[in-house]
Amino acid sequence: MLGPPTPILRSFDERRAKRFYLDFLGFELLFEARQEPWAPLYMGVKRGECMLHLSEHYGDGTPGSSVRIPVDDVKAYMAELRAKEFENSRPGEPQLQEWGSWEITIADPASNRLTFYTEDKA
Repeated sequence: MLGPPTPILRSFDERRAKRFYLDFLGFELLFEARQEPWAPLYMGVKRGECMLHLSEHYGDGTPGSSVRIPVDDVKAYMAELRAKEFENSRPGEPQLQEWGSWEITIADPASNRLTFYTEDKA
């Protein structure tokens, strides 16, 4: 039996990545790992059942990758994020896609694209 995948997204700036994922998106920090104090950071974050790994290591992920993340209520989540008035990210309103989900895509500081979505119940 397979479990859910854990995407590894490329990261370049520890401070900006933490502010984006922890302060803005509301993820919690699960762990931080470095092979040496000066080495690149590898960290895990989680919100609800969504777990992501962020890596500063060459070869781990490609900047500009995309991941789709299901949300119970994407409209409410985007309103929560807009209320934070966070730095370079001002999400708009989710749009209904022809395949039947309400979606909005937000780029992280490494240009990875996070698409948050809720299936339309109409």
